[in-house]
Amino acid sequence: MNQNPTPEQFPQTQPPRPVQVAVPSVKPYATYTLLVVTTLVYLLQLAGQNLLNADVVTALGVKDDALIRLGQLWRLITPVFLHASILHIAFNMYALFIFGRGIEARYGHGRFLLLYFLSGYAGNVMSFLLTVSPSLGASTAIFGLISAEGVFIIQNRALLGNRVNRSLMNLVYIAGVNLLIGFTTTGVDNWGHIGGLLGGLLFAWFGGPRWKLEGFYPSVKLVDEREGHGALAGTLSVLLFFIPLTVLGWIWVGK
Repeated sequence: MNQNPTPEQFPQTQPPRPVQVAVPSVKPYATYTLLVVTTLVYLLQLAGQNLLNADVVTALGVKDDALIRLGQLWRLITPVFLHASILHIAFNMYALFIFGRGIEARYGHGRFLLLYFLSGYAGNVMSFLLTVSPSLGASTAIFGLISAEGVFIIQNRALLGNRVNRSLMNLVYIAGVNLLIGFTTTGVDNWGHIGGLLGGLLFAWFGGPRWKLEGFYPSVKLVDEREGHGALAGTLSVLLFFIPLTVLGWIWVGK
């Protein structure tokens, strides 16, 4: 005769505990500092224009091929702090705010700053090599952040799950639209954007965070395999590629 089993006849089991993954993260102080400093520099630009009838700050830092060939190499980096209009700086600072916080949280302060300025350097080198017009703006560094985000997603796709394809497509769309605007709009230094993309890609590919899981269930943490050497590897990859291009631009443009 069939009987309904009573609850006492079943072994008492505990439901599985959820896995707790500790994600490495830092507060984005460097991103906020860049936002403040770049805004202050733009205010100095405006002050010079309105009080002195001369934008002294821009004159001292804009990418100018002739002055770079005279030895003013800082002009391959300082343009990231300079902007031509309120709309120009607003767009770039919004992009820095959107991308910078997350990237810095994973990279750490120092490695993030290296990524930012080396991407800016790479973009200005490409502009120095392929354009003769003066240029300025943080977009060289911003494009580096975009490509670095893409590299992070690709290299950590096994841990990021289903959102990988959608995130990559969003980044491709953002970069593609902005490059298209650059190629169809006068006064935009698109070679600088392409150089920034390449610089950020190189830095991130060789020096960006590459996560692995460590620990035991249910407490698992993500560890960056490159935390100790990523900054050096990323820096060398950019410099070894773009310093020869700087020299080439010096010789080529100087003829």
